[in-house]
Amino acid sequence: MDEEYDVIVLGTGLKECILSGLLSVDGLKVLHMDRNDYYGGESASLNLIQLWKRFRGNDKPPAHLGSSRDYNVDMIPKFMMANGNLVRVLIHTDVTKYLYFKAVDGSYVLNKGKVHKVPATDMEALKSPLMGIFEKRRARKLFIYVHNYEESDPKTHEGMDLTRVTTRELIAKFGLDDNTIDFIGHALALHRDDHYLNEPAMDTVMRMKLYAESFARFQGGSPYIYPLYGLGELPQAFARLSAVYGGTYMLNKPGCKVEFDEEGKVAGVTSEGETAKCKKVVCDPSYLPNKKLNAFEQVRKVGKVARAIAIMSHPIPSTDESHSVQVILPQKQLGRRSDMYLFCCSYTHNVAPKGKFIAFVSTEAETDHPEVELKPGIELLGPVDEIFFDTYDIYEPVNEPSLDNCFISTSYDATTHFESTVTDVLNMYTMITGKVLDLSVDLSAASAAEE
Repeated sequence: MDEEYDVIVLGTGLKECILSGLLSVDGLKVLHMDRNDYYGGESASLNLIQLWKRFRGNDKPPAHLGSSRDYNVDMIPKFMMANGNLVRVLIHTDVTKYLYFKAVDGSYVLNKGKVHKVPATDMEALKSPLMGIFEKRRARKLFIYVHNYEESDPKTHEGMDLTRVTTRELIAKFGLDDNTIDFIGHALALHRDDHYLNEPAMDTVMRMKLYAESFARFQGGSPYIYPLYGLGELPQAFARLSAVYGGTYMLNKPGCKVEFDEEGKVAGVTSEGETAKCKKVVCDPSYLPNKKLNAFEQVRKVGKVARAIAIMSHPIPSTDESHSVQVILPQKQLGRRSDMYLFCCSYTHNVAPKGKFIAFVSTEAETDHPEVELKPGIELLGPVDEIFFDTYDIYEPVNEPSLDNCFISTSYDATTHFESTVTDVLNMYTMITGKVLDLSVDLSAASAAEE
């Protein structure tokens, strides 16, 4: 281990694995270590016995739940937008050859206490029970505007500069009511709260376009895809990729202490008495917990996530018998400050034994009582075989990477899709390498595996 590396990556969470893969492909010499004896860190995938150990404190799950090894329960479950940046990163690194995807059946939103399918196109808007007949026509006009919008073609702008016009102003032009704005902003554009209404409309329009294009890609019921056997496959695929490019992976390395020189710059990482030298360290917040350097903290707590994990024997009611589904519960519908998310996957994605479904309800915690706080989401599940409650803290880096060469990821948020996670990864990549990752890839490269 006493060698010198360009970068040492600590933790095999999704973000760290993607970065390690990207940096290896760029020709950097990478050492990747984890204190655990399994891949995935916070975003690990657990079988039933591991799940029981973690939440029930013993390794004797009831027999009626089926075989432990048929379960692959992702601790941070997130769907991927079919044309989104994560899929582009997977294609860019050629990791797609190690993964098999399957389209997700449904994308739904809670509105006035009922679960409705999210309309993705102008034709769906006309059929949606979310809106009355006149509102449908107005919404359809917005969908057509978004569909036709091209940043480089002013004819499609209808006299509006979306880098200056706010989302609120754009929506006012189409005369849409609050109810419609709610599902468009939260279930199509995937904003997590209502700040976006006062920001330039370009971001929201681009997010709506991404949703519609991803939706069209597989002609399924949603714009999302998910790997067979769950997300636990991703870190392992990136580990294989890294190895192909000469990167080194080491699991079960206790300690993993980051060493600094007298100028406060990273010098290496020590584990079990051996130090590997390096120029840069990439890690998740748990590897530099409140470590005061020159009296500066590296990370700070910015919130926490409350979540419930349920094992069920049926799909979520009112989702058209969908075997995999996302339901977004916008903050306004619940009188909250941020959205709640419902994720469900099942044996059709090989994450549970036949006939079993895994559901997650998650939100940014506003209280210390997850059981009470998550109730609006749990009530949508119907009867459950087992349910576990959990909260975890969210940390973000506050260090100055240009001074100490430490690149720390932000903890995973409550969302059940990858958009915010991959943004963090791409920003970190640019900070580490000084360049922007080119994501103009042939998206059809991921399609063979999808069926």
